[in-house]
Amino acid sequence: PRTVRSHFGSSGSSTVSPVLHLAFFLPASVLATMYTRFVEPGRLALITYGPCAGKVCTVVDIVDQKRVVVDGPESVTGVPRHMMPVKRLSLTDFKLNITRGAREKTLKTALKKEDTMAKWAATSWAKKVKAKEVRSNMTDFDRFKVMVARKRRSTELKKSTKKTKK
Repeated sequence: PRTVRSHFGSSGSSTVSPVLHLAFFLPASVLATMYTRFVEPGRLALITYGPCAGKVCTVVDIVDQKRVVVDGPESVTGVPRHMMPVKRLSLTDFKLNITRGAREKTLKTALKKEDTMAKWAATSWAKKVKAKEVRSNMTDFDRFKVMVARKRRSTELKKSTKKTKK
């Protein structure tokens, strides 16, 4: 049997974490699915802030608690190898099998072998990022054409619903 010391009412310091206390009350299936996106070498991430915002990168190495080294690689995603705060990354579900501090060539082969970039492009998250980028790069005339198309679609819908009501 496991013994658990309480944090409350003890005079000495306790070595048991609060998470371990949860292990006694929650089923194993819930504990196993609590959190899966860890900051680890090989984790695919989306950059949310800075000059490379909106691009996908891979965590290559962990510098300290708040910073990691990321790499695109640049020829694939346009992100050069550089150090970045974890705060500026959104971790994805994808993870490559690479070692810590892997070279760019190793990273490229792992991305190609597991077809990770195609899998990422197929996700709804990637599609939303792409749509947002397309909308932000629209010209005034493009926005006008979208407005006209929406108006035309709206009138067609109104006509068809009017016919079905009669």
